[in-house]
Amino acid sequence: MTVTAFGDKSLDLSRPQIMGILNVTPDSFSDGGSFSNLDDALFQTQKMLSEGASIIDVGGESTRPGALPVSLQEEIDRVIPVVSAIKSRFDVVVSLDTSSAQVMIEGATQGAGLINDVRALTRANALDAAIGTGLPICLMHMQGSPQTMQQNPDYSAVYNEVISFLLERASICQGLGYDANKIFLDPGIGFGKNLEHNLELINNIDQIASHGFEVLIGASRKSMIGQALNLDVQERLYGTLGAHAAAYSKGASIFRVHDVKPHYEMLELMYRIKREK
Repeated sequence: MTVTAFGDKSLDLSRPQIMGILNVTPDSFSDGGSFSNLDDALFQTQKMLSEGASIIDVGGESTRPGALPVSLQEEIDRVIPVVSAIKSRFDVVVSLDTSSAQVMIEGATQGAGLINDVRALTRANALDAAIGTGLPICLMHMQGSPQTMQQNPDYSAVYNEVISFLLERASICQGLGYDANKIFLDPGIGFGKNLEHNLELINNIDQIASHGFEVLIGASRKSMIGQALNLDVQERLYGTLGAHAAAYSKGASIFRVHDVKPHYEMLELMYRIKREK
């Protein structure tokens, strides 16, 4: 059993854990505007928990390709009341999907248990803020910025470049006193990668995991699935399940998803089969 504390709650990472996506934004690529109302956000949280989610990832800034930046105050106003309301009502790990130092600090005071940063703590003061909370952190790779990342992404060797960046950021955190079991790595599917880049990274998740860090993966409804299978966003469930099944077989432990129930059923069965070996 590999148990990690996420604030006031612990999770066993020897079994797959599902992170339900809760975008409290008007412009996220798949569910923008659906949960920006507090009551809607709480209803969706309850639904995802009943379907098997153990983490709720709350984001107030859209990072879809071409998304415009959001002001710090607007992000705080979107995220912090939702985090507070979830923690007051549900026994669940709340993840902060943010790159902003102040959101990290204020979210931690409201009971958040994980910092999930698509910019790997490279924004001003983010590293100090995250370390100061003492919470586990997820470091993601992104080439460029949301505004430009899908404009002809290019690598000489995508896996080597991604893992080099992630290990460098992890090493910085460890140098500041963080244990490896509180650091998660995310290759950043769809963040400055084309279809071939994404497929290669999923196929090399075992190599990412071999460095001693748990791997978080988020391919849910991403454009790579649409490109591979010629599907619109709302038609990508089965492709998402395939990508995440492959990722689990390669060693990923946390799955960031829109569709919780089918993922729970798939991963629970895969976990039980794996235990019988």
